[in-house]
Amino acid sequence: MSLMQRLSAFLRSPRGQQLVDRGRRELAKPENQAKLKQLANRLSSRRR
Repeated sequence: MSLMQRLSAFLRSPRGQQLVDRGRRELAKPENQAKLKQLANRLSSRRR
């Protein structure tokens, strides 16, 4: 079984769904969105 197949199977499992839901809840928080925006800015400035 390839890595992608195992990952897909995990994401369809109940535990995988719990983690996806938790991730969505965390990403909905404004403080986490600000942290992600800062990280994206830092990474994009390195490329220049």
